[in-house]
Amino acid sequence: MSVIELLILAAGLSMDAFAVSICKGLSVQKYQKRQSVIAGLYFGGFQALMPVFGWLLGKQFESLIKSVDHWIAFALLTLIGANMIRESLKKEEEHLNSSFSPKSMLPLAVATSIDALAVGVTFAFLSVDIVPAVSVIGVVTFVFSAVGVKIGNLFGAKYKSKAELAGGIVLIAIGVKILIEHLFFGG
Repeated sequence: MSVIELLILAAGLSMDAFAVSICKGLSVQKYQKRQSVIAGLYFGGFQALMPVFGWLLGKQFESLIKSVDHWIAFALLTLIGANMIRESLKKEEEHLNSSFSPKSMLPLAVATSIDALAVGVTFAFLSVDIVPAVSVIGVVTFVFSAVGVKIGNLFGAKYKSKAELAGGIVLIAIGVKILIEHLFFGG
C-alpha cells in the first residue's frame, strides 16, 4: 500500500470521527482548544489502536485464507463504506452532550473506530507494515477530529453527512481497487 493510498484510507476512516467531532462542536457553548485536543486524542488514539487488534487477529488466520484475502478486504471495506453512506443519508438529528469526559468520549471513540478494526484485519492479509499504517491513521484522525470540533462550533451540522458520505465512498473505492489489482494485475 502506497503512502498516498494510506493517506486516503486514513482520511476515509477518520470521517466517522470527524462527523462526531462536528456534533461535539455543535454541543459546546464556548469553544476551547482543549476540547479539540481531547477529541483528537480519543478518536485518533482509538483509530490507531483498533487496526492493531484487527491486524493481530488477521495474522492468526492469514495462512488459512490467503487465497481469498482480496475478496475479504473488498467485502469488509465495501460493507464499512456502505454503512457509512447509509448513516450519512439518515435524516434524524444526532444529539450529543457537550461533555468531553472519559464517560462521554470513550463510547464514541470505540463506536467510531470499529471500522478500523476490520481494516486492520485486511492489513494482515495485504501484508501492510502495521506501525507506519496505524501511525498515519491515528495522526490523520487526530487532525480531522480536532478540526471537526472547531468546525462544528463555527458552522453547524451541514458538513456531518457529507463527511460520512465521502468517507464511505473512499472505503468502497479502496476495496474495489484491491479487488481489481488482485484479479487483473496479480497484486
